[in-house]
Amino acid sequence: MAPPVLYSFYIFFFLLVVVRGSIPTTLDGPFKPVTRRLDSSLRQGSDDVPLSDPRLVKKVKSPFPEQISIAASFSPSSLWISWITGDAQMGSNVVPLDPSTVRSEVWYGLESGKYTYRQNGTSEVYSQLYPYEGLLNYTSGIIHHVRLDGLMPGKTYYYKCGDSSLNALSEEYIFQTLPAPGPNDYPSRVAVVGDLGLTYNSTTTIDHLTRNDPAMILFVGDLVYADQYVTTGGNGTSCFSCTFPDAPIRETYQPRWDGWGRFMEPITSKVPMMIIEGNHEIEPQIDGVKFQSYQSRFAVPAEESKSKSKFYYSFNAGGIHFIMLGAYIDYNRTGAQYSWLKEDLKGVDRKLTPWLVAAWHPPWYNSYSSHYQEFECMRLEMESLLYNYGVDIVFSGHVHAYERMNRVYNYGLDPCGPVYITVGDGGNVEKVDVEFADDPGKCPKPTDNKPEFGGVCHMNFSTGPAEGKFCWDRQPDWSAFRDSSFGHGILEVINSTYALWTWHRNQDAYGESTTGDQIYIVRQPDKCLVQPCQSPAPSFHNGSSSSSAQGLDQSLAQPMESTWLLIYLLGLFASIVLTHGIN
Repeated sequence: MAPPVLYSFYIFFFLLVVVRGSIPTTLDGPFKPVTRRLDSSLRQGSDDVPLSDPRLVKKVKSPFPEQISIAASFSPSSLWISWITGDAQMGSNVVPLDPSTVRSEVWYGLESGKYTYRQNGTSEVYSQLYPYEGLLNYTSGIIHHVRLDGLMPGKTYYYKCGDSSLNALSEEYIFQTLPAPGPNDYPSRVAVVGDLGLTYNSTTTIDHLTRNDPAMILFVGDLVYADQYVTTGGNGTSCFSCTFPDAPIRETYQPRWDGWGRFMEPITSKVPMMIIEGNHEIEPQIDGVKFQSYQSRFAVPAEESKSKSKFYYSFNAGGIHFIMLGAYIDYNRTGAQYSWLKEDLKGVDRKLTPWLVAAWHPPWYNSYSSHYQEFECMRLEMESLLYNYGVDIVFSGHVHAYERMNRVYNYGLDPCGPVYITVGDGGNVEKVDVEFADDPGKCPKPTDNKPEFGGVCHMNFSTGPAEGKFCWDRQPDWSAFRDSSFGHGILEVINSTYALWTWHRNQDAYGESTTGDQIYIVRQPDKCLVQPCQSPAPSFHNGSSSSSAQGLDQSLAQPMESTWLLIYLLGLFASIVLTHGIN
């Protein structure tokens, strides 16, 4: 008989063949574009959850902490804990609370009930003020931020937060630090979600996300949608300008932020949530002030990553370096964000963090009518820099649907381009997007889809199947798969070259074997060398940057060729091993 070790080899290769054959990899691409339209039995959206819902009401008395959340720092030896105390106020004349009246303390340790360490932090309040008669103002509770240092990577800690001098410490919570940078250690699961809001669809998204037990949440903007309300509250709307055409400013109902913080606390109090701003965080108010809620309520590792702004920063999680970019502040090559990005990319050690993942709110590649080519100016400024440094994956939101691209650069299929994924389908009140720019009569005008920040760079395609046109007449070749459904994604990095991406649709009952979309994203560091000193020649909207039209058709017709070759070779090797073992 064959030695047991040979049977182990056989089982290993058999399982590899089965798994490899059932889940495609990016090596099998580029794939023929696939569209899955909205299920006609489903509604396009749902109403917001009212603030009277038990999940959204305040459950503690002041000055006890609530809305507790944690965020990663640049390295896993540090971590942020944030919470709110006191009561927010709404009215014509609101008086801010005094942050100095409540301490910001965290007690923590490696054993339950034994808090060996204590750390103090800072506190602040913010106000949302409107200089218009009839509009109500808002001032927040006291927002606390504490950064813990000297933590051990990959360890479970127990903590309480609050003010011990007032006998107002929270109950005990737990968190697990992220793994240290290294090519062999990664977070178990990274949940990716965007454009969440607080509808009944949103609650389904978070329920499914929580059951997937992520080690970290990557939130690509548009958190609460408080700006879908007037200051007097009432009901949220899917279109603010349609419902309130006479509003003097884009109003907000800030208590929605507090309800959202309470709803999210069961997971954000134990799992780091890393956010980036979206357009619904702009929230303009008096004297041109913007983004006040976003900048006050959340801690991000801006200073630790040498950024001077909360709108862009970076951090490490095991062997992944994450870069969070801001689309609603200056992104031009002469600006501070671009300079910071260039320096941050220069400092990435791909031996320690082989994976490079970027995220920002509006997608650069998008075949839906909604927000079509909206942020071309940002793409033109930054895409070559990210490409030259070998960014592996890009996550965005903004479009309220799901779309995964073939590897692409400058609108041409490119085996070394990033995999762009849009997950702006968290469930918000603006409903799911169902129209595609290549549908008859659905191509936006070049004057449509103006961004809320930056210029307009809409142009027709210069080469390829859509040459001379603003839109394709079929699903673009760079769009691999799109689906008008709500949901969230899970990224599981396996090693320095393989990562499993799974998108879960809300309408699929949790635990079913079916998934909305699943693929192994494979890095090829030997083939796609990082070349920071070289910039590919600019070629706007080049439809065939790396594939000729003939080669494109052939590769799309036989996307699984490499898979079957691998299966054949593994089967042959297993046969040889068994034969020699038996003889």
